[in-house]
Amino acid sequence: MPITYSDLYLDIRRQLKASGIEAATLEARELVCFGSGKTREELFRDGGLYLSTEVEENVRALVRRHLDGEPVAYIIGEWEFYGLPLDISEAVLIPRVDTEVLAGAAIEALRTMPSCRVLDLCAGSGCIGLAIAANVPKARVLLGELSESAVRICRQNIRRNQLSGRVSVMTLNALEDPPAAVGEFDCIVSNPPYIPTGDLEALDHSVKDFEPHMALDGGADGYTFYGAIIRRWRRALKSGGRLYFEVGIGQADTVLRMMRAEGFGDLEVLPDDQNIPRMVFGRRLEEI
Repeated sequence: MPITYSDLYLDIRRQLKASGIEAATLEARELVCFGSGKTREELFRDGGLYLSTEVEENVRALVRRHLDGEPVAYIIGEWEFYGLPLDISEAVLIPRVDTEVLAGAAIEALRTMPSCRVLDLCAGSGCIGLAIAANVPKARVLLGELSESAVRICRQNIRRNQLSGRVSVMTLNALEDPPAAVGEFDCIVSNPPYIPTGDLEALDHSVKDFEPHMALDGGADGYTFYGAIIRRWRRALKSGGRLYFEVGIGQADTVLRMMRAEGFGDLEVLPDDQNIPRMVFGRRLEEI
């Protein structure tokens, strides 16, 4: 029996809610749009129209994939972060709302500067650095990423958001010393891998079996990348430069102590929307 686009959307939303998916409204809309080839505006406009059986079957096949654990962002190949549309593939983590806390804090601080150079280290999709560039017109941003597949996604997202004039990407290994060619930065932001290796198998199926382990595995204790970035990349910060980290649950105090031990001051911890300590930042002080 033929149904309208609105009926299909509402039916899928109910199905997702019944499965315990919190973002059912958003995800139902994105799946219907992608499966039918419509924009959000077109879906709203055509909500009362009947759709073909072929389109309905296509959309419902996407829903089945999602209910089997595949994240919507990987199904549709894109996601939004800080208002920016981003290409997404299984080579990069899906940008999350929690990370917008980090981006927002850096943007607020950098807007007060006449000009600035920013490094987004372990950039993944480039979401943090691109959000900074889009909201701080005088910022020049370098996206640093080791995975060549992720570097390609970064390039796509730079072009997609028309930021080629102020954002570039370079293959960088956060566990090694910064190459001299990168120069110095006023700010380094990083959402590094921070899941302890032994905890990876316990992650939700949608994360463990779809998101790249290279971007998740933070070493035996989860602090490998924090330690390397704090020690090695400190030298790439100007005196007084800022270092911003996203951290996992329960990691904020340890990362704060690690930063203090390496000569960072003005340290602060900020919570996410769930009041979980999610971001640690501080300034590089004079050499110790």
